[in-house]
Amino acid sequence: MTPAQTEAYVDAAAAALDLPLSPQHRPGVLQFFALAAGFAAQLQAVPLQAHDDPAPVFVPVEPSAGAAA
Repeated sequence: MTPAQTEAYVDAAAAALDLPLSPQHRPGVLQFFALAAGFAAQLQAVPLQAHDDPAPVFVPVEPSAGAAA
């Protein structure tokens, strides 16, 4: 996202949520939103295959009795 797109998105999201955004907080919100958008872009750049789907059920495994804690 460009800085202008980030500003437009933050403004629109704040308005849609009726969330007041004080002028003192705006630079920090924009900075951290841009950081999050960068993380999202990195994740979206990773190609996924059908076998990359997460497991439908997580079943934890008990540590073995002999393992050091």
